[in-house]
Amino acid sequence: MIRLQGVMKQYQMGDQTVHALQGVDLHIKRNELVAFIGASGSGKSTMMNIVGCLDRPSSGQYWLNGREVATMSSDELALVRNQEIGFIFQSFHLLPRASALDNVAQPLIYRGIKLRERLARAEEALNKVGLGSRMHHRPNELSGGQRQRVAIARALVGNPSILLADEPTGNLDSATSLEILELIKAVHAGGQTVVMVTHEPEIAEQCQRVVRLRDGRIISDEARVNISGAENAA
Repeated sequence: MIRLQGVMKQYQMGDQTVHALQGVDLHIKRNELVAFIGASGSGKSTMMNIVGCLDRPSSGQYWLNGREVATMSSDELALVRNQEIGFIFQSFHLLPRASALDNVAQPLIYRGIKLRERLARAEEALNKVGLGSRMHHRPNELSGGQRQRVAIARALVGNPSILLADEPTGNLDSATSLEILELIKAVHAGGQTVVMVTHEPEIAEQCQRVVRLRDGRIISDEARVNISGAENAA
């Protein structure tokens, strides 16, 4: 499903060249639950942006569902982001004046789906994350954990093949973090491929597979016992 080969990414900052990724090779299969972990500056967020088609490698190759991303136009990449990938962000990125229902329905607007169907799908997604009774509340009327649940519902409403979660528990207390992690694990158990960026070892250890980065390189790629107790053959 996801394959990176020799991926490098450089940024120019004034007179300095920052080597964010340095020759990354990675293969993620369908329905894996994978964590990228590393310190700030390790390259984990850059790799997430490339996997999510938000950025392009400086060199190397990236295949998504059998297609090389470098061959895609900007319009094709936008379509992939809208239909193939669901994003969950640390800071939620919700529209402050819109209800939970309208926030979740928003990605379906760009697919040309009519209003009645958009709202029906959004309501179903909110019910799945346990927020059916809060769908008409605005973000400032919800707790941090509830806002993250709205963000997860929004990421799932279009039935994407991949769910990307960038520090999804970073702004939450420990108890709420565990609730959100259990929800993400339940999404994975339902057949979703999930890739999560985190700097928290206790969160990464809940995943089937932990990919550790340092200075733009993968330093370890560990398959763990998965959440159902069977060994993952990543």
